[in-house]
Amino acid sequence: MSSNFAEVSINKVKDYWNARPCNIRHSTAEVGTREYFDQVEARKYFVEPHIPLFAEFEKWRGKKVLEIGCGIGTDTINFARAGAEVTAVDLSVKSLELAKKRAEIFGFSDSINFFEANAERLSEYVAPQKFDLVYSFGVIHHSPNPEKIIQQIKENFVGKDSKLKLMVYYRHSWKVLWILLGYGKGKFWQLDKMIATHSEAQTGCPITYSYTKETVKDLLGDGFEAEDILVDHIFPYRIPEYVEHKYLKEWYFRYLPESVFRKLERMFGWHLCLTAKVK
Repeated sequence: MSSNFAEVSINKVKDYWNARPCNIRHSTAEVGTREYFDQVEARKYFVEPHIPLFAEFEKWRGKKVLEIGCGIGTDTINFARAGAEVTAVDLSVKSLELAKKRAEIFGFSDSINFFEANAERLSEYVAPQKFDLVYSFGVIHHSPNPEKIIQQIKENFVGKDSKLKLMVYYRHSWKVLWILLGYGKGKFWQLDKMIATHSEAQTGCPITYSYTKETVKDLLGDGFEAEDILVDHIFPYRIPEYVEHKYLKEWYFRYLPESVFRKLERMFGWHLCLTAKVK
């Protein structure tokens, strides 16, 4: 992590995600319907098939899961489907409205507790307790002080056998190079601001930290020990077609053998996925 967004207001982050919750446009069906949520899930896991492999939903049957940054609830529902007792928090009111609607439609309202919360002060919203898994996928790097979230987890929500599964953005990725060359015209000294601006589908994200395999360990501090760190996910599709729900790959990916593309993803993917245990 090389830039510091600590002075950015958390309300700017909240306003950004309220304006366009993550993945909200993954379906052409009426928002909030069963068909809508089914299409959102299918598209999400088609484009990011590594998520179910990383989350290991079935592993947490009968366990307590805390999800930090649930968004509109795609992973949340899959933890509940697998039989987990889920506590899900998010900063965005609009995201939570849809996540709660999703839980209601699929019959999981009783097995998911939702909280609107600033995760940097999580214990003010969720009573401290021990979870078997704390899971956060693509979230804490958008908070002014991600290290405060890790501190909250360590002090209030894990026990000696708990696991932490965390995805943050990888600084040495194809996407960062694409942002640097495509938007920044090589102005590497403005890279942190450019990564934030272009990190998401809707431009103008106020905060986006990026990490290397070394700096993500620093983020963990002395409370956790990394068990596994892997890199995955290069988005190969042309944006104009993708927003129309068509999947046409960029020409430079179109003729790559799948095995070669997968090797590239494991070297230069956008998602830095970490599994850690309590020290």
